[in-house]
Amino acid sequence: MTASPATRPPGLRRFRTERPPQPERCELCAVTVEAGHRHLVDTEKRALVCACTPCALLMEQPGAAAGRFRTVPARYLTDPTHRLDESAWDALQIPVGVAFLFRNAELDRLVALYPSPAGATESELDPDTWTDVLGGSRLAELLEPDVEALLLRRTDGHGECHLVPIDICYELVGRMRLLWQGFDGGAEARAALEAFFADVARRVRPVGEAEHPLNEGVRP
Repeated sequence: MTASPATRPPGLRRFRTERPPQPERCELCAVTVEAGHRHLVDTEKRALVCACTPCALLMEQPGAAAGRFRTVPARYLTDPTHRLDESAWDALQIPVGVAFLFRNAELDRLVALYPSPAGATESELDPDTWTDVLGGSRLAELLEPDVEALLLRRTDGHGECHLVPIDICYELVGRMRLLWQGFDGGAEARAALEAFFADVARRVRPVGEAEHPLNEGVRP
């Protein structure tokens, strides 16, 4: 006979009770971190790592941790002089309207990924095509390997490209995977995508408008 809730053993009730979410911690020193904390790229495991501000600043120093961890910058840049037209986007052969590109230092090549219901999906990227379409842009020149990405979007025949921290690209991937419904993603996923790019548009600054250090502290 199945025990009623009142008579279930305390241990069973403990496993059936929803636990409160655990606070996020710095994965280097274990201190609790707040929302908007910094991230590092673990270049050995090819993974993002949560970090407190002191650890993030420490990993910015040359030779720290033998180069294994790299602090993700907080800069958002755009180049108003560079436009992605229909022919440029078609040349990239990216099958969706949103993608991001980053340089994998270990492989010494560019990797193109796009959000999908299954997570981050890799798209083949021909080096010559990349050079023709984006290789000569200011953003491509400034792109830091492993920790920054070129975020691309195609809407109504118009293409846009921004240099952004790579962690927000994976944040977008996770959000789309969570919200995606049906063939086209559904209304909730589309609304989240619009909100994401509205936030990026608010943060980006034109290249050359001012000097932007790689790291600008904790994001608001």
